[in-house]
Amino acid sequence: MEVYKAWVRRNQEFIHSLESLANGITWLLPERFSNSEIGPEAVYALLGIAGDVNQYIIDTAPSRTSSMGSESSSSFPWTLCVSALKNLETVVEVAAQHFFGDDGKWNFIAATEATKVLVRLGMLRDSGWKMLLEGGGTVNSEKSKDLWVTQGGIRRDGRPVENFYGDIPPHLERRAMAALSRFGENAKISSDPMWRQRLRQSYEPPAEVVEKPTFSSIWFEKGLSSQLLLTGEVLSIMRPLLYVLLIRKYGIRSWFPWAVSLGVDLTGISFLSFATNPKRRSKELCYHLSSSEKEEIKRRKRILALYLMRDPFFTKYTKNILEKGDRCFSQIPVAGFLIAKGVELLIGAQTRFTYTLGS
Repeated sequence: MEVYKAWVRRNQEFIHSLESLANGITWLLPERFSNSEIGPEAVYALLGIAGDVNQYIIDTAPSRTSSMGSESSSSFPWTLCVSALKNLETVVEVAAQHFFGDDGKWNFIAATEATKVLVRLGMLRDSGWKMLLEGGGTVNSEKSKDLWVTQGGIRRDGRPVENFYGDIPPHLERRAMAALSRFGENAKISSDPMWRQRLRQSYEPPAEVVEKPTFSSIWFEKGLSSQLLLTGEVLSIMRPLLYVLLIRKYGIRSWFPWAVSLGVDLTGISFLSFATNPKRRSKELCYHLSSSEKEEIKRRKRILALYLMRDPFFTKYTKNILEKGDRCFSQIPVAGFLIAKGVELLIGAQTRFTYTLGS
């Protein structure tokens, strides 16, 4: 196993290229979206899980884990579990539909989503209640020294946001040490054998043990913003399960599950936006977003477009638009073929509920 890990870490680019090629080919397999065909989905899921394992091996390389810090390290592979469940859910859907029919499959989909909820809640707690990136598929390595700031970007201790990672960057500390060492040699102070050790100890930053915030410390100590942030995260985690349970009760053609799911998504995003907005007129603390967390909020807003692909909206509106566009461009030699193939893939993918679930 160690030999395989070393090979994966040495050939990252080649492996990523090979995985992308293999995943692309699976979309062109015959009967990919056939109701009774489990094989292509199983192949796609196995390739996805293999890619997740390889990425986990790369992410847990000693050089990368040491640079990410102890906060990102965990004894349980949360991201690998979430990614594996994402790849398996479509296989579960197709197999359940094949053996138990359209109505019976919802029990198995709900069980899969419930498992994902438990894993994500565990990951949320283990990470110190930080925002989950890509539904838990990516580690949030943002250091949590003090990410709660007041209006104007000032921390509770009075220091500006841009300085809360430390007063002196590590590379500048090393340069300062080298300059002081040369100064000591020129001044002939280095004749003291203990001088270098005392100098190094005097400028060596003390080891800092960062404790992960607890639920009570975030919920009760940081005010309304922290409560909205945690509520928004929990809503994002629970929304797919709630959506499946409502479809199981009311049916896929009902507007009620679609509208409730959209309302939960919009509410969660609104809570996150309010809790992380430093411009609002309030003395409450707000959460300082990292660049990866800002991209995560943008991603959650983008995937709202999946509601166009979910029934009953898709059947009533989107499908008709796609078919009209296909007919309009069908006479164009090359573009017509590509557009027809794209429409075929979109309509076929829409038949897989888990492809448009956005979980």
